[in-house]
Amino acid sequence: MKRVELLSPAGDLEKLKWACLYGADAIYIGGEEFSLRANARNFTIDEIMEASSYVHSLNKKLYVTINMIFHNENINQLIDYLKQLECCKVDAIIIADLFIIDILKENNIKIPVHISTQQSTLNIEAIKFYEKEGIVERVVLGREASYEDIKAIRDNSNIELETFIHGAMCTSYSGRCVMSNYMTNRDANRGGCSQICRWDFDLVCDGEILEKNPRFTMCSKDLSMIDYIGELIDLGVTSFKIEGRMRSIYYVSTILNIYRKVIDNYYNGIRKIDERDKFILNRCANRETCPQFLMSKPSEKEQYYNGRCEESNQDFLGVVLDYKDGIMTITERNYFEVGWEVEVFGPNKCESFVVDKIMDGFGERNAARHPEEILYIPVPFKVEKYDLIRRKI
Repeated sequence: MKRVELLSPAGDLEKLKWACLYGADAIYIGGEEFSLRANARNFTIDEIMEASSYVHSLNKKLYVTINMIFHNENINQLIDYLKQLECCKVDAIIIADLFIIDILKENNIKIPVHISTQQSTLNIEAIKFYEKEGIVERVVLGREASYEDIKAIRDNSNIELETFIHGAMCTSYSGRCVMSNYMTNRDANRGGCSQICRWDFDLVCDGEILEKNPRFTMCSKDLSMIDYIGELIDLGVTSFKIEGRMRSIYYVSTILNIYRKVIDNYYNGIRKIDERDKFILNRCANRETCPQFLMSKPSEKEQYYNGRCEESNQDFLGVVLDYKDGIMTITERNYFEVGWEVEVFGPNKCESFVVDKIMDGFGERNAARHPEEILYIPVPFKVEKYDLIRRKI
């Protein structure tokens, strides 16, 4: 059986390297042009070249998003950009606007195509259309796809299928929302989404506010497929995608670390999922998670109608920079103090200990209070550079 691919986002070169370290088989990134997530750092062509060389040296793959919906003024320079990506030897481009397929063919540009989730592909007829194009290697299914939708497509097609397994959901069909454009003049389909669906609204009737508290929301809870990884592997899904090119290194590393473990365990015959892993997974973001459309249509339990009450946690405490003679050098991220039980985790470890000493360049202190400060902490086991530290929860 060909093993499923674990696909990670990366908003910049640093996050790309963290994703490779923490278990991704492939990375998807956006360039400075033609990509959604306009507010992300994004990659220059030189950085895409460097990223491609780096991931290929690790036998991993690199995909570049060109998933905006094009207006006339956006088309200039597209052919040159595609030729540059071909020179970078990227493994595929992810597109939403289908005219790019003809551009590739007409200009003999040899880059495999993945159809973006922005196309909201949910049926076998659309899949057959893409297959006829010849250069479409994979379809990223709409996040609204059910188990039965995926099964019907898999049973009637040989094309590669990619599904989202974790991250934010669009309230509308992905790529079809116009609320941002209507209310803020920021085009969601060209990378400018202002996430109107996350706002709180007054309910008004005949000019009168019906209720001031709670206010109405239409915010969807986040997606998590952690309980259905085995079913999706058995179904023949090619790639599991994690959402979040603008997420932190802690988020990406933690999500990858846990899904990597669950996937590898499944192939090794271990079906039970650690409940604590699920707990940690669900604390990485500030919204609750659920499997959304996979096994049934979402109800009011999968959406926030009257606001949210979760608080942003500060579990992420630091990054290991060095280790020598029982002392780790870290860069601090959030407050912690002597006496706290903390956990060090990395690609190959997860161990905890109680902090009994915190040192800076001037001596001991009872707490770490300044993010990005360099600190020295005795640790009773060996740690490695790029391990992460979180509060034991």
